[in-house]
Amino acid sequence: MTVSEGKKRRVGVWLDLDYAIKREIETYAGCQRFADEAGWDLIFDPVMAETLKSSKGKLPYDGVLGRVGKELAQAARKAGIPAVNIWINSPAKEVTSVLLDMEASGVMAAEHLLGRGFREFGFLGFQRLVNSQRQLRGFRNTVREAGYRCNSWSIPYTLLSNDARRFGKFMTDLKAWIRKLPTPFGILVPADIYGRFLIDACRSEGLHVPGDVAVIGSDNEEVVCLSQSPSLTSIEYGHANLGSRAAALLQDLMDGAMAPLEPIMVPPAKLVRRQSTDVFAVDDPLVSRALRFMSDQSHLVSSVEDITAAVSSSRRTLERKFRESLGRSIAEEMTRLRLNRAKRLLDGPEVSLKEVAIDSGFNSAKHLGRVFVRDVGITPTDYRADRQSHKFPGH
Repeated sequence: MTVSEGKKRRVGVWLDLDYAIKREIETYAGCQRFADEAGWDLIFDPVMAETLKSSKGKLPYDGVLGRVGKELAQAARKAGIPAVNIWINSPAKEVTSVLLDMEASGVMAAEHLLGRGFREFGFLGFQRLVNSQRQLRGFRNTVREAGYRCNSWSIPYTLLSNDARRFGKFMTDLKAWIRKLPTPFGILVPADIYGRFLIDACRSEGLHVPGDVAVIGSDNEEVVCLSQSPSLTSIEYGHANLGSRAAALLQDLMDGAMAPLEPIMVPPAKLVRRQSTDVFAVDDPLVSRALRFMSDQSHLVSSVEDITAAVSSSRRTLERKFRESLGRSIAEEMTRLRLNRAKRLLDGPEVSLKEVAIDSGFNSAKHLGRVFVRDVGITPTDYRADRQSHKFPGH
């Protein structure tokens, strides 16, 4: 039995807004934006499970979404209304979910650091958190595929507490871990505030950020990222898009659609580059300048000669220095950068293969397809279909 047929749908939502965390606020904004367009009454209810269980007769909601744990999932199932979860660490494993693609965020960070010439990598993660584990998997697999290793260290998520002794031990252990990593190295951290702690620890050990260490945070909390120098490079997830996508799925379910068998994965929006990774980890200044130019202009550069002209070098000299510094040619590095850009475009809103090719620096869709099959092993069309099946299973 639904709330009332022919009237506005009432949807219950619960997100943890107590501490005004960016991800919760933006996700809620995305839910509300969809609700406004769909004509819902979106009711913020921190005790939805109890609301459902205590209802007599007519149900209070047509559907629920947000942080759906076991109790709420069971209450919604018993009431016969759909529930959509956005909490990646939810203990309710059977609930329909729309989740951030944390593995893709790890890939994004690794590609950024690889593009800056790093060969040593670290990951500072959280114990027993699914989002941290998935981010590490994407990061580690990407650097391993490039022929390098990733040194990871996990800490309790609840470390930030009013316990000076515990925090002091964390900083001591963090410095000890840093000392074991050969410089220069690039590190990904799944929370911006821990990126700040990492930068402080590096400084106390006499390491320069970004000279000796490049740091990437997560969530793009601008107050934290811009609070002091160096500003912190961070991954912008686009939580509002997550909220809108979850609300859209709930609409489908309330209309009678079948629930997808697997979670819908929403890719991160972008990596916001700032001072903490504004370096190229190569000793040769000529290669460093070339890498910077290529990173900024890879989709516009039409030939190796464009690069040699930009850094005032002969092709022979620059080719030799690339081989010595990176173990690959200028053309190979340019292709790698273009393919990474093409993958991001294929993973985003659907555009034609011709547009993807031109925007990523290839001459044509045919040229893109040939290089994609050679280096990735599948066609761009198959790559897009595979990514879409992971993001929108059953649709």
